[in-house]
Amino acid sequence: MSVMSIEKIVEQALQDGYLTPVMEAEVGRICDNASELSIEEYMALDRLMGSLLTGEVVAVPRKQFINVMEELVLTEAIARVAEIEATSESSLDVGDIAAYALNRLPPLYATTEEGANFQRQHGKAELQELISQQVSEAISRSLNRPNDDRKPVVGKTTGNEVLRQVSALLETYAPQFEQKTH
Repeated sequence: MSVMSIEKIVEQALQDGYLTPVMEAEVGRICDNASELSIEEYMALDRLMGSLLTGEVVAVPRKQFINVMEELVLTEAIARVAEIEATSESSLDVGDIAAYALNRLPPLYATTEEGANFQRQHGKAELQELISQQVSEAISRSLNRPNDDRKPVVGKTTGNEVLRQVSALLETYAPQFEQKTH
């Protein structure tokens, strides 16, 4: 999604009937970076809040599926990092290591518990050696090139928090809006 205004995002959400996680994140980013919202932006957020409450717009849950590979890689990375940190002065970022390995491994998506179990077994049987190899490579890269000056990705929210966030945004900007209209 290219950079969009709050009004365009709300218009799109109303048209589609859905507020996607990307749209939600963009509204949050705009609000975080704005010193104050315009009357149009405030009214668009108000419209979005109302349509979320009535169900006219549905917030799409962040995950309707899982990538079992994430679990397999994290399990391997955590065990290996714990081993290294226990026997040396090195400190490693499990998230960095997992991300590096995941970018080089095939995804194993599932939408049901049965599917996840199948993918888990498949991953362990067919891909464990490749997982170990990629985690090892990630660890050696991390040990050779520490990157302490990078900004971490801010934690993601769940679909259920959308209303709370929009409500908080409205509360934050509503007093300013009220003052300007009187």
